[in-house]
Amino acid sequence: MKSHRIRHQFLLEPELSEKLDNLSRDPSTTKSAVVAKAVEAFIERRGENELDRRYGVRLDRLSRELAHVRRDAEMILESLALFIRFSITLHAHTQVPDKATQAVAQERFDKFVEQVGRQIASGKRSLGKDNGGGDEA
Repeated sequence: MKSHRIRHQFLLEPELSEKLDNLSRDPSTTKSAVVAKAVEAFIERRGENELDRRYGVRLDRLSRELAHVRRDAEMILESLALFIRFSITLHAHTQVPDKATQAVAQERFDKFVEQVGRQIASGKRSLGKDNGGGDEA
C-alpha cells in the first residue's frame, strides 16, 4: 500500500539541523514527524493572524462602543447623584409631611416607576436616543 505522504527536500542552517536531530533522538519520534508538527503549528499561527484581521476591527469597534456606554452610564449616575443632593438640600428644612402628603407622594412615585417601566419596555427614550426602532418620547 502506498503512503499518502509527499516527499519534500529543504535545507536547514547547521544550528537548526542540530536541534532537529536532538528532538528526533527519541525512538518514538522521527524528523519527519517533528517537521510536520512544526509546519502545522506555523500554519495555524498564521490562521490566528487571519482571525485577527477578520475580527479585530469589529472587536475594536465594540470596545470603543462599550467605553462610550460606560462613560454615558457614569454621566447619568453623576447627574442623578447631583439631582438627589440638590433635592435634599432644597427640601432639607421642610416640615415632616402628614399622612395625606405621604400618600400623594407614594402615588406619584408609583406612577413614575410605571412610566419608566413602560418607556424601557417600548424602547422609547426621553433623551432622544432610541434603542432599536422605538420612537422618541
